[in-house]
This record gives sequence, C-alpha cells and structure tokens, in this order.
Amino acid sequence: MEAIEAITAQTKAIELWDKERKTRVLIDVPIWNATVANLTLMALGSSAPEILLSVIGTLSDLEAKPSKLGPSTIVGSAAFNLLVISGLSIFAVGDEPKKVNDVGVFAVTSLASMWAYIWLFLVLTVWSPEAVSLAEAWWTLVFFVCLIVFAYTADKVNSCFERKRRTHEQIEEQDRQAELNI
Repeated sequence: MEAIEAITAQTKAIELWDKERKTRVLIDVPIWNATVANLTLMALGSSAPEILLSVIGTLSDLEAKPSKLGPSTIVGSAAFNLLVISGLSIFAVGDEPKKVNDVGVFAVTSLASMWAYIWLFLVLTVWSPEAVSLAEAWWTLVFFVCLIVFAYTADKVNSCFERKRRTHEQIEEQDRQAELNI
C-alpha cells in the first residue's frame, strides 16, 4: 500500500502565466487523478491477496474445477469494504455532519457496486451456473473500464462546476469591494 501511495502522490510541475504573460508561476499538479487512482491502484493493492489466492487456485490445476475459496474471498472482502468499513468510517467521525464532496462520483461508484453484485448473480446463477464463460469475463472487464471512464468524467464535471462556483464567488467579492470603494 505504501508503494501505491508513493506512486499516486507523484506530481509534475507546470507553468502558468498571468493574462499579460509577464509573470510565470510553477505549480505542482498530481499525475494521477485521485478518483482513477482509488478505483484502480488502491483497489488492486488492497485486494491483491484475494486476487492472487483466486489466480493461484485456478492456475494450480486448469483441468480441475476451481476452488470456491478465491471468488468467495473476493466477494466477501468487497462486501466487507462496502458495508462494514464504510459504516465504521462514518461512525468514527462522530456526531458532526457528513457530506459527500462529489455526489457524481459517489453515484457512479454506488450504482457500479450494485450492478457488480447483480452481474455476479446473473453470471453465476442464471446464465452459466457455477462457471464464468470467456465472454462474461470480457464483459466484466468492459464494465470495469466503463466504471473508470464514468467516474473520471463525473470527477471532471464536478471540478468544472467547482471552478465556476469559485469564479462566481470571486466576481461577487470583487463587486462588493468595488461598491465599498465607490
């Protein structure tokens, strides 16, 4: 996890100029989008033991029926993270009000979580009981890529709205200052 944090904490310097292009300022910006990093690297890093258990169990004997331990561990870990860790995190904050900073990303990930459990149910009980076809595996990967794209888009839309809100507040503050100076 520390290695993943080191990777996602990397920044690059970009230069910004004022409107007259007279003053140059260098600022550090993150290389990784926080939403994408959390949905990919952080999730992979925290779930690596379960994923490796499943892969090793499957690859140990490709002809035999794989153990249910790997997939069950992955689903159990995901459910634990979604329900128990989220609940304990909210409880630990105390009585102060809780606020979701980016409702769009929250909605995308919440819907994707619900869809993941529905998809898993359909794959393992309805379409190909107790097996996963190659097409279902590919569709699962496609859904993951869609989740990343939709969450990234929601994050960028939220950033645009936040910038507009801040700009609007700055303009209002400048108007107030101008009125006071008159």
